[in-house]
Amino acid sequence: MARSREIIAGILASCLLMTPVWGASTGALGTVVSSDRASVGGTGAAVGTTIFSGDTVSTADLGSVQLRTGNARFQLAASSAATVADDGGMPTVTLLRGSGTFSTASAKAFALNALTAVIKPTSDEPTVGQVTVLGEKELLVACTRGALSITVGDDSRVIPEGSAYRIVLDPSAEEAQDQPPPQGAGSKGTGRPPLMAARSRFVWYATAAVVLLTVFAIHKALESPDRP
Repeated sequence: MARSREIIAGILASCLLMTPVWGASTGALGTVVSSDRASVGGTGAAVGTTIFSGDTVSTADLGSVQLRTGNARFQLAASSAATVADDGGMPTVTLLRGSGTFSTASAKAFALNALTAVIKPTSDEPTVGQVTVLGEKELLVACTRGALSITVGDDSRVIPEGSAYRIVLDPSAEEAQDQPPPQGAGSKGTGRPPLMAARSRFVWYATAAVVLLTVFAIHKALESPDRP
């Protein structure tokens, strides 16, 4: 009988030791490296807070928060919110409102989703981009270093360094017709741009608006991706 009690006690002790391992989350994606009037999941975001897949990060008026996710940095501006997720091993952020800036030197280190658009670096060169949600169908996307790709469905285009575009998603037929054709498309003898083979998923308009990117992003984009 005593022997049985010892065996049962040993099994219970083993279970207690193993419980923290079973309950630990494997969705850690990054950490908070700076924070001012920001929160993670509704709780104050202190420096060093671990960010997990599925977390919602938000900032108050005049607030900001900066995250490190692998080989990328992401910063939310004031009055902004975003969710963090893991997309096949790549950290992704979905911008819910406001404005976010990211920097990276790896094409596979980060992606930003906004409305129905996906914005990514096009190469492993240092890249700095900023995305702002303007409305239910509008974004402002700017690139100050490297180049970005913006993809909506099967419609993908490149935003070169030093440019900013106002993006209108799900455009009307008239708006789509006013856009230039895809690179390489053409027709002879019509005197007008050819029709696109498929309806544009978005239209874009170059803007002269000055988009101020934070100093951290420009600095971090120039660092080696191997640095912590």
